[in-house]
Amino acid sequence: MTEDFQLERRLGSRMLRWVLSAAILAGILLSVVQIITDARRVSAEVDRHAEQTIELVRDAATQAIFSLDEALGNQVVSGLLGQDELQKATIRHPEGEVLAGHQRPLSESPWRRLTDWIFGETRVYTADLQRSDLSQAMRPVIYGELELTYDTAPAAKAWVERSALTLLVGIIRAIIVGLVLFTVVYWLITKPLQNLVRSLVHVDPVHPDRHLLQRPRSHQGDELDILVRAINHLLVAIEDTHRKHQDAENRANRLTRYDQLTGLPSRETILSSLTNALDECKRNRDNLAVYCCGIDDFKSINEQLGYKTGDQILQVLAERLNEQSTHQRILAGRLNGDQFVVIANPVEDQYEAAELSECLLQLFREPIQVNCSTLDITATIGVAMYPADADEAGHLLQHAEHTMTLAKAEANNHSRFYIASVDQEIRARKQLEKDLAQALGRGEFHLVYQPQISLQSNRIIGAEALLRWSHPDRGMVPPDHFIPVAELNGTIVEIGQWVLDESCRQAAAWAASGMPLRIAVNLSAVQLRQPDIVGTILATLGRHEIPPGRLEVEITETGFMENLEDAVEKLRQLNGAGISIAVDDFGTGYSSLTYLKRMPVQHIKIDKQFVQDLLTNDDDTRIANTIIDLGKSLNLSVIAEGVETHEQEFYLRQRGCQIAQGYHFSRPLTPEAFREFVAQFHGKLEENVDNPQYNR
Repeated sequence: MTEDFQLERRLGSRMLRWVLSAAILAGILLSVVQIITDARRVSAEVDRHAEQTIELVRDAATQAIFSLDEALGNQVVSGLLGQDELQKATIRHPEGEVLAGHQRPLSESPWRRLTDWIFGETRVYTADLQRSDLSQAMRPVIYGELELTYDTAPAAKAWVERSALTLLVGIIRAIIVGLVLFTVVYWLITKPLQNLVRSLVHVDPVHPDRHLLQRPRSHQGDELDILVRAINHLLVAIEDTHRKHQDAENRANRLTRYDQLTGLPSRETILSSLTNALDECKRNRDNLAVYCCGIDDFKSINEQLGYKTGDQILQVLAERLNEQSTHQRILAGRLNGDQFVVIANPVEDQYEAAELSECLLQLFREPIQVNCSTLDITATIGVAMYPADADEAGHLLQHAEHTMTLAKAEANNHSRFYIASVDQEIRARKQLEKDLAQALGRGEFHLVYQPQISLQSNRIIGAEALLRWSHPDRGMVPPDHFIPVAELNGTIVEIGQWVLDESCRQAAAWAASGMPLRIAVNLSAVQLRQPDIVGTILATLGRHEIPPGRLEVEITETGFMENLEDAVEKLRQLNGAGISIAVDDFGTGYSSLTYLKRMPVQHIKIDKQFVQDLLTNDDDTRIANTIIDLGKSLNLSVIAEGVETHEQEFYLRQRGCQIAQGYHFSRPLTPEAFREFVAQFHGKLEENVDNPQYNR
């Protein structure tokens, strides 16, 4: 208790120091302002007095200089020196000759250094002595000059005395006001606060509502009264808070155990439930299946329809899984953004687990109504079983997740069971990523070029650059194996730049040898997302001195659909620079016709899967015809990939397809072999120009 009051006394001393300091500082500042104002007034007074003096003696001084009356001039000067502040007076001719003048030393003053800095040591005032000349149309004639020098010390001395008095009075007044203010604050605030502290000391922390504070006298309705009532209300609420604390902890535990968006159990809760289920299965010797369900292309759904719509989709799917749980012995939960987990306990065997997997796939396939729109959603499922795949909850769930990831790499909308080789497959993929990161530096990549033939002129008009990887141990690694991995880990950016640079270098070499061909380069969706991709491509063209018209950039539909607005802007910049844009694998995407008109595209390429069964599969033939007709209607060139027979070439030419490439003409070739092929191809063409039977 004594210690508390010592603190209060220290607070009072601090308040006194602060109040007095603030009051004295305010008094000094106000006095300084008053002193500065007085100094300006004194300065103006000296100027005004000098002007008045000049006006009083101007006529007499003019008469003296006009009549060259030295006695009159001395009389004027002597009269002026009767003023104490006048230090020097002079009447002189225009040529500078003095008619009359007198001066005396500056007056002594202990404050002279300060006042001279403020007002100046002396002030000099001059006035022209002139009269009107009747002979020159009343034009004034200057006969001389009157010069007065005033000593500022007499006026400054009086100002110093007033300033000292003003400062002293200001400080004394500030101290008195500060003491009065402190006394008022002490009795109105500090003293009641002491009583309040004394009451708080007696509050029982176990039962705070039993000793409420007394409201201070003469403070009813003011801030202190409100403070006391608030403290009393707080003391009463603390008791109630103790009772509610346990309930709050229980609710917090539930929030950590369940996903807030869907209401499904979280990963930790699922792992706990899976552990208990495995213990039950071990006792009963039952089988158990874990399903990891990942929504297909959920990132595109969020980007195109918005995250709010994505959340609504997750909530609908969670409700379906909950309904399924009421009919079968399954438990559903949410792993992360677009992944759900389902535990089936028990299952008879792998066949029953497969049947449930198909049921789950169908559950995800059912259309979803969101914002008056119907959406078709699919999922890919990875399945792991106990005891065949693992006997520990974490490993079992991990196997299901890995299996789902690998299943998505193959295709969407299907399920895949975990097998013992999954871990080996994952390790092989990680090794592939490591080798891929080092392949460019080791010089293991090279390019081959597949000729592109004009079906109208039957001449080679360009080539598509294709990347090949010659692994020192694996041999030739197919592009379908390493390109998706490079896109996932980001190495495709560096590899793609090397492909672009090497292709432009080769195109420049061909042009220098008389083969100015257009070269087509594939641009990955990851590359297109790079903010500096346009500048990089244009700089590469400039470095190899390749005209932009010699380069064609190929991009898949899924490549520009991931961020349509950004892709359209970058492709327009490239096209504006003169670079051709082609849509590769046209017809395999899900939004080709919707967004094609927005893209600055000159060519569309029919995917080889529609060409390889041309004339033998009615569906593929109709799709190829539709793409050709679409190209005609949009004034776009159509390029057919994978042409392998003379019949396919003939049909595509007759249907109006402009360009073709494929094994029917040539496999992808090395630069040297490509040069020889061009020479042989055009040579045969010249030999058959006059052959009437040559009509391809």
